[in-house]
Amino acid sequence: MSLVLGLLVLAIWIWLLAARGGFWLARDRDDVAPPVEPVRWPSVVAVVPARNEADVIARSIGSLLAQDYPGDFRVVLVDDGSSDGTAAAARALAAEDRLTILAGAKLPAGWTGKLWAQAQGVKAAGTPDYLLLTDADIGHAPDNLRALVARAEAGGHTLVSLMAQLSCMSWAERFLIPAFVFFFQMLYPFAWVSRPDRREAAAAGGCMLVRRAALEQAGGIAAIRAEIIDDCALGRRLKQVGPIRLSLTRRAVSLRPYGGLSEIGGMVSRSAYAQLHYSPLLLAGTVAGMVLTYLAAPALALFGTGWAQLSGAAAWLLMALSFQPMLRFYRVSPFWGVALPLIGATYTLFTLQSALQVWRGKGGMWKGRSQAMAGSA
Repeated sequence: MSLVLGLLVLAIWIWLLAARGGFWLARDRDDVAPPVEPVRWPSVVAVVPARNEADVIARSIGSLLAQDYPGDFRVVLVDDGSSDGTAAAARALAAEDRLTILAGAKLPAGWTGKLWAQAQGVKAAGTPDYLLLTDADIGHAPDNLRALVARAEAGGHTLVSLMAQLSCMSWAERFLIPAFVFFFQMLYPFAWVSRPDRREAAAAGGCMLVRRAALEQAGGIAAIRAEIIDDCALGRRLKQVGPIRLSLTRRAVSLRPYGGLSEIGGMVSRSAYAQLHYSPLLLAGTVAGMVLTYLAAPALALFGTGWAQLSGAAAWLLMALSFQPMLRFYRVSPFWGVALPLIGATYTLFTLQSALQVWRGKGGMWKGRSQAMAGSA
């Protein structure tokens, strides 16, 4: 029985590495094969929803206003009921005539807070060619918008999204953050997301350049108003309209470090059960799959015998090797690859925590709001 288990786990990892779109190679990056710049630079409005972001808002908005974009570019900041002086911190930049600061209206039923603020910003933006939908805690390199627009124009994309580089300085971040992106790529191989002939669709909400006409054709922000995982929901809708692209980047970075395991766990558990469509059956299958994929191999390698032990060790080795490109991208020690089973177990606990939060009526907690399954009654 242990030999069968060992061979099964080894087969899983061979399949993941060979037949899952090369997700683990981390080669889908925005600095690969830069496109030719357009003859005419289209107009862009950045829409930034913000709720209690006073500690980072000046750097975030400042990085947008510092873009070297040759075309018409403006920024709309929507203050979503902040209580920490976010709007006041942003007004220090208001002398810049390209910045508009809006006070968000009261959250209506059936909307998540971020999407309601985003919808108000999109309405205030008017009719630009593109909308840059970005978070208030993301900093942008001066050439980021220029590169995004060039990519969208060259490929006729409805959406070009970048997975912002997350903070990875503390031990908790080194333990969990590279794996967060690794697991996301496993769910949504970036190469498949970017292929028009594949059904896989996703986006990373920190940085999304959207063709405005395509967004309207897809139903606008209102079409995804109750979605907890709003970026991937938007990616699915826009891929029905035209091609999309998702890449890793160093041009967009998270400005806020994570406080520790509990804060990272909160980020994951906010949406993990939503990813499973709030299904207890899918939850049970996911937990079983995580145990089989990540824990069986080291258990066999450490406590098995004969061929079962060798199979477990080989699967563990493939697991550790598959993690190396992402560890290099985040510039952390390759030895974290050996810890991937423990990391996988931790994410499994976060998923269970997510389900418990939903069952207790506190799912999707973000900025003081419980938003899971909003408007689903």
